[in-house]
Amino acid sequence: MQGKLYMVPNHLGNEQIGFTIPADVADLTCKLRYFIVENIRTARRYLRLLDSQMDIDNSTFFVLDKHTGPKEFSSFLNPIKQGHDIGIISEAGCPGIADPGADVVKIAHQQGIQVVPLVGPSSILMALIASGMNGQNFAFNGYLPIDKTERSKAIKQLETRSSKEKQTQLFIEAPYRNNALAQDLLKNCKPDTLLCIACNISLPDELVITRPVSKWKGKLPELHKKPTMFLLQGR
Repeated sequence: MQGKLYMVPNHLGNEQIGFTIPADVADLTCKLRYFIVENIRTARRYLRLLDSQMDIDNSTFFVLDKHTGPKEFSSFLNPIKQGHDIGIISEAGCPGIADPGADVVKIAHQQGIQVVPLVGPSSILMALIASGMNGQNFAFNGYLPIDKTERSKAIKQLETRSSKEKQTQLFIEAPYRNNALAQDLLKNCKPDTLLCIACNISLPDELVITRPVSKWKGKLPELHKKPTMFLLQGR
């Protein structure tokens, strides 16, 4: 019998895992013995949080990061053909979303392997839920350009698209550049465009606030090195 590929959710920084990871998901995850991860050390730490008694030393980890070549992706799935289940674990949140795990999942479908998504936290959906913005028509855009000119252009394009299509636009930034992006949003967006800043989702100091751009000026929170989602909705 062929195994399955489980998409295992990770916490978003709050190690009180009972708050974001269902108990049955934790139990199932800790019964697996094969994992595809971005970083073995952090994956092992996460599994210890799920079950301090888990036999991690007898588990096998395949590393999927920016250095992993496409030829290796398929080999990661070999245990499934031998009847073993495998779990893909992202560094945070749900695997396959803004995550290299999607490349392996694509191959799994091509090989007729069953892919099972497990319930867990997604900063994208949690930010959208709490934003008050359009949840029926939205788009996640990943990272905006680093170049100042290109980023300003991208912001204005997203604002125009949002207004025209009534579509909420979501995006992220490297945490150490959050403050700069927030300032660029205030400089490039219209005063009545809605901006939601969702910072440290699920953590004790979580902050989710939506207000017009004009109301954010002089009131931006400190976002340096804090995981943050930005959402725009043009009027």
